[in-house]
Amino acid sequence: MSAANQNKETIPAHGGTLINRIATEAQKQAFLDKADSLPRVEIDDRTLSDLVLIAIGGFSPLTGFMEEADYNSVVVDMRLTNGLPWSVPITLSVTEEVAESLKEGDLVRLDDSTGRFVGVLELTQKYKYDKLKEALHVYRTNEEKHPGVAVVYQQGNVNLAGPAWLLQRDPHSLFPNYQIDPAETRELFVEKGWKSVVGFQTRNPIHRAHEYIQKCALETVDGLFLHPLVGATKSDDIPADVRMRCYEIMLDRYFPRDRVMMAINPAAMRYAGPREAIFHALVRKNYGCTHFIVGRDHAGVGDYYGTYDAQHIFDEFEPSELGIVPMKFEHAFYCTRTQSMATSKTSPSTAEERIHLSGTKVREMLRRGQLPPPEFSRPEVATELAKAMHKD
Repeated sequence: MSAANQNKETIPAHGGTLINRIATEAQKQAFLDKADSLPRVEIDDRTLSDLVLIAIGGFSPLTGFMEEADYNSVVVDMRLTNGLPWSVPITLSVTEEVAESLKEGDLVRLDDSTGRFVGVLELTQKYKYDKLKEALHVYRTNEEKHPGVAVVYQQGNVNLAGPAWLLQRDPHSLFPNYQIDPAETRELFVEKGWKSVVGFQTRNPIHRAHEYIQKCALETVDGLFLHPLVGATKSDDIPADVRMRCYEIMLDRYFPRDRVMMAINPAAMRYAGPREAIFHALVRKNYGCTHFIVGRDHAGVGDYYGTYDAQHIFDEFEPSELGIVPMKFEHAFYCTRTQSMATSKTSPSTAEERIHLSGTKVREMLRRGQLPPPEFSRPEVATELAKAMHKD
């Protein structure tokens, strides 16, 4: 079946049902009435992001943090115990001291880092886990300099598991107009008449290579869902507010507005490379996407993953069980011979005729006061990045 003939309304959430774990007003009041008597656990920003995505259905079919059997199955086999594909463990980790103070069967109050009551965990299980095993399977390395591995090593030794509730869905502090949750994106896609939608994951400003592959994808589907991640990232990644301004510039000037929709993804970045590519695709499926762009070194960091490992991993699953179509793209570049964006599949050029710039090189140029060439970045975006780099 061609992309144009797929019916958006037949694309179910992963597992068949879009989860909603946002407390109703009655549930919220009941939790608030018990607030002072509940044992408390403080969660970090990444866990809060996970709680939000569980609650809004972005992590469907998960209704909470993983119990031991699902955790082990996901770490080793990239599947939940029911056989459904899932590639990244979603856990709430605490110290052994905190875990000892909690009883299975308890309701546990979840507070954010400011002490605000944000959620409730119905504690069904607490279990110790093997951090080294998780690192080697999920991140393919045990090196602590890998940012995802560092998080695993630094978190507590005990996982708390069970269904969770988000007390309420607050407007995003920076991007309330772009906070569009899965139930709403699905409705909007239908309203727009988009039967096929391609999702694009990004934690970087859009450069010309991104623009090229997005527009190639847009030639074959009804709509593009630009879904920048605004949760926790590495300290040297471009800040979310700067990235969002760059995205707005691109949408205003270089894309057909009636065929592109942008919303924020509240997730934290894990930098798990191939595993995270599968994870990102399933999350976009829950938002209603039928297709997902997978480019060079998706969700990678350093030299931990092969250039196209994130594409190859999709071959380990049957297309029907993932329920979303990966659109795999080669590394795009500006070809000086054809004077256009291209990939090795479409360009006859030699290496010397190809302009490649990594995000690291661009940041170095900006720190020196140099703008990236227009072959790499649209001038308005380069100017915005330079302004942000030197605002201090």
